[in-house]
Amino acid sequence: MSENRTLEMVKLAKAALEDKKGQNIKIIDISKVSVLADYFIIADGSNPNQVQAMADSVEEALGNAGYPCRQIEGYGTANWILMDYGDIIIHAFNREDRLFYDLERIWRDGKFLEPEDMND
Repeated sequence: MSENRTLEMVKLAKAALEDKKGQNIKIIDISKVSVLADYFIIADGSNPNQVQAMADSVEEALGNAGYPCRQIEGYGTANWILMDYGDIIIHAFNREDRLFYDLERIWRDGKFLEPEDMND
């Protein structure tokens, strides 16, 4: 997939998370350090219903744009919902599990994008 399409997916997912009041949204470019994906998007919510709503919002936004989700894990418990879109992977956490798993530390070799990096 082209870099422009991938960044479009990132922007759509970020907006969908923000729409459901996702907190501490981080975007990490892992393209240079992993073959798993190009970007991780990490966000947290305050309760299982909010975490599920965040995942639903992402799935709807990306689905409407023609980007189907390859796989979703963890939706039932909503402690950590992982959504695989190929080039991007979204992690929607409850706050406690996000702190426990600390993906930002694990993927610190990636490039953390700032909001201005997302502008066209």
